[in-house]
Amino acid sequence: MADNEGRRLRYAIIGAGMAGILAAIRLNQRGDADFSVFEKADRLGGTWRENRYPGLTCDVPAHAYTYSFAPYAEWSAYYSSGAEILTYFEWVAREWGVASSIRYGHEVTGCMWDDTRACWTLTFSNGGQAEADVVVAASGVLHHPNIPDIEGLKDFSGKAFHSAQWDDEADLDGKRVGIIGSGSTGIQLLTALYERAEKLVHFQRSPQWIMPVPQFEYSDAEREAFRKDVGLIDAIRNDPEYWANVMRFTDGITDFDSPQMLQIEEICRQNLEGTVKDAVLREKLRPDYRAACKRLIYSWQYYDCVQAPNVEVETGRIARIEAEGVRMEDGTFHELDVLVLATGFLADRFIRPAVVSGREGRLLDEFWAERPTAYYAVTLPEFPNFFMLNGPTGPVGNFSLIDIAERQWDYLDQLAEPLRTGDARWVEPRAEAFADYEERRIESAKKTIFGSGCSSWYLDKTGIPATWPWTYQAFADAMAAPVWSDYHLEPNPANQET
Repeated sequence: MADNEGRRLRYAIIGAGMAGILAAIRLNQRGDADFSVFEKADRLGGTWRENRYPGLTCDVPAHAYTYSFAPYAEWSAYYSSGAEILTYFEWVAREWGVASSIRYGHEVTGCMWDDTRACWTLTFSNGGQAEADVVVAASGVLHHPNIPDIEGLKDFSGKAFHSAQWDDEADLDGKRVGIIGSGSTGIQLLTALYERAEKLVHFQRSPQWIMPVPQFEYSDAEREAFRKDVGLIDAIRNDPEYWANVMRFTDGITDFDSPQMLQIEEICRQNLEGTVKDAVLREKLRPDYRAACKRLIYSWQYYDCVQAPNVEVETGRIARIEAEGVRMEDGTFHELDVLVLATGFLADRFIRPAVVSGREGRLLDEFWAERPTAYYAVTLPEFPNFFMLNGPTGPVGNFSLIDIAERQWDYLDQLAEPLRTGDARWVEPRAEAFADYEERRIESAKKTIFGSGCSSWYLDKTGIPATWPWTYQAFADAMAAPVWSDYHLEPNPANQET
């Protein structure tokens, strides 16, 4: 390598959610980077800002859903609420000195690479522009609400809204409430609203397997102990039982008939059969697919709440929405005052609808015409110095995406080193390495539990699971260090030895 003093890179971080805050802190700690975080909203927090519906919780234990460098003593319960998580991220951004680096109201509309100058130009919805040597796309996955195409939805005379667009003026107490959707959001909403509503109808296209989990509050004394001894927090973060559950899940998904997956299924089956007393309701709630084919639902109370006398589970198909309620295909009519769409998100958007243009004008929309994908979920051929955190084909499941993002950051930080030293103008994966990765990933993904025969947001438009198809440990090993032979480093002529 050339003998040089290196260069101060300009970084553009897109998104001030969990991953964007992480990137900003790591760059701030380096002390040798010029960076800004561009956020479309007027507040940080990503999905925890967008989602604020009643009952919102994370399905990862609170002390495990924190940055490794930022333990937090103030969690009120083992599983924390969405509002508490947002408070945590705001606290971290202040305490680690990056809050002032966030530029709010800067929605990225375009991201164009200049081959000659080897830099990116970002354009914003407010008409501004910025240049960067490196782009870190930390825009997240679940932030474009999926509004279902149901006939008559606009004709409903009551309040109707998506769970991620919560209407604070909606009166729910003593009302007839319908919830469409049975993912984590629908389950959490039911448990939070059933006691408030006069009647609650849960419309389920397909029921979910429910994994029982413990939930308990931390006392004032316990929080004070956490403040005095961070080792108590570390003991929870590193709890062998929690990590055994993570490894059991990620090992089990790769083999339908593994002991790990059979154990998961048996726990879910016993939870259903041992908790739901009414035989008719129990069969309504029994999925016809393998456990974990969809994202497992973690709940300590759903089966108890759904048995309340004012709750009805509707598994028929919706024909249309009418002014006064929901008409089913069999003619059944449910009169409702409020309709909540817990119908998830468009999981294939990522940085889009921003227009991203790489080397020689290659458009990201064209590159992703068949499916969103990235080399080891981080980089893309023909898109130099462009890195993704929690990008397509990354691990998803009932474990902390903060841990995933931290491992990805360590990987991309190594990729940026030749840029910092000035030995390379840009770095990107070789096309053949990417093609090999994608071929192996697709073949393995077909064999995971996600591909075992159910519909879910994990599947791309061709029906291939869009997730990491190998074990958690395989991901950790891959992120430990780049395979440099799989990357092209464009030499920097000004720093080449003669």
